Amino acid sequence: MTGPDPNTLAPMLPTYAGTVFLKPLAKGRENVTVGVFTYYDDQDETRDFFTRNVLHHYDFIGDHLHIGPFCAIAHGVRIFMNGGTHAMDGFSTFPFNIFGHGWEEGFDPATWTAGHKGDTRIGADVWIGNSAAIMPGVTIGPGAIIAANATVTRDVPAYTIAAGNPAQPVKTRFDDATIARLLDVAWWDWPTDKITRNLNAIRGADLPALEAAT
Repeated sequence: MTGPDPNTLAPMLPTYAGTVFLKPLAKGRENVTVGVFTYYDDQDETRDFFTRNVLHHYDFIGDHLHIGPFCAIAHGVRIFMNGGTHAMDGFSTFPFNIFGHGWEEGFDPATWTAGHKGDTRIGADVWIGNSAAIMPGVTIGPGAIIAANATVTRDVPAYTIAAGNPAQPVKTRFDDATIARLLDVAWWDWPTDKITRNLNAIRGADLPALEAAT
């Protein structure tokens, strides 16, 4: 056995339809990259994740959403991209120009793009809790946990638990030496059959076994 097919949209059918793998759902989207086995769970609706949960993400802006493999994304998570940015250098942040009829005259796009934060990156094996919000340009390191209802406005280091609004580090899951060794092992990059052979070490916190895995 080598685990489920990562290209299956709803891997828990026929018993449950609310969990979807995001990699097949992202097929054809040039501004999104998703790793294998990353899933979103939502009992209400899952098939429109990239339009309902990823907000203000437009091709013409050029920002990219990177989501690593083996991430678990809970119901109601929202990922905000740079398309929702408003120019902030003037007295008003109101986007007069988008309504046209003369209001677009004199608008300098540089005042808008100056506020862009770049790509959003969610590392491998990240767990994002219910209704959390990820702001544009944030990087979340591998193995991090984002608490339910958190609003992530700045980078979260690897294997760090972050909570609150704005989200703050609560604690690291392991000591620095262990985190460094885990990042070096990077089990999420292994072939699926190797992961399957070493599941007990991965889910049982057996680091020496991971480092010796074949």
